[in-house]
Amino acid sequence: MKTVNPRRMLGIFIRAHRERLPLPPQSSGRRRTPGWRREELAAAAGVGVTWITWLEQGRDVSASPQALARLAQALRLNEAERASLFDLAGRRDPVELEPPDTSVAPQVLALPELFQVPAYLLDHQWSACAWNAAAQALFVGWLDHPHTDKNLLRYVFFSPMARTLIGDWSERAQRLVAEFRADFSRRPRDAALLRLIDELTQHSPVFAQHWEAQSVLGREGGRRSFQVQGKGLLHYEQSTLLPASLQVFKLVCLVPVAQTV
Repeated sequence: MKTVNPRRMLGIFIRAHRERLPLPPQSSGRRRTPGWRREELAAAAGVGVTWITWLEQGRDVSASPQALARLAQALRLNEAERASLFDLAGRRDPVELEPPDTSVAPQVLALPELFQVPAYLLDHQWSACAWNAAAQALFVGWLDHPHTDKNLLRYVFFSPMARTLIGDWSERAQRLVAEFRADFSRRPRDAALLRLIDELTQHSPVFAQHWEAQSVLGREGGRRSFQVQGKGLLHYEQSTLLPASLQVFKLVCLVPVAQTV
């Protein structure tokens, strides 16, 4: 497959959605192409016709987030289409995202129970909202008691049990902060996340240090090690899955790795 130029993709995207727009009421005369003319789109978005033309041609033209937001509105894009427009343009949507839907369908909450290996479901604040018996048995001090706080970050940075359980605690703690920052960067005005960060920063010098480092990482899989009482050091391969309709949630699965003698 040939390498695709994102600017070219952006131009094709804009033109396709422009040509899908119903004709303006004041339009007259025959048209060789469907949808709106570039002049009509430019007027609706409050931008220049030349700017629209150059964007559709895939030229190296500056596209500010504010101009793209007006363009998205003029094109009548839905939420997913709007996100694609900003992704292709390499810009961040200036419109604040709606608060995430914290209601979870029963079938999503039931996902961890479908696994025999440790599995748990995290919400957008990284609190466990569902887990299976294998995860409950593994995560002592977090998922094994109904009255413990279920936030993963509070557990890692506040609980002495986490430092004992997690084999490479220092490395994992540093990475977790970088992964959490990636999520926070998508919702920097989320009040619940801001309160959580303030709490962690005030009460955990280690979290504060890593948070100030400004490191950002995607949540990836890989080897995880746990020091389990009576069993020694156990190794797992972690995978994180995002439900398609609820991507602020994370389904984390830990597959045991065969122990070598």
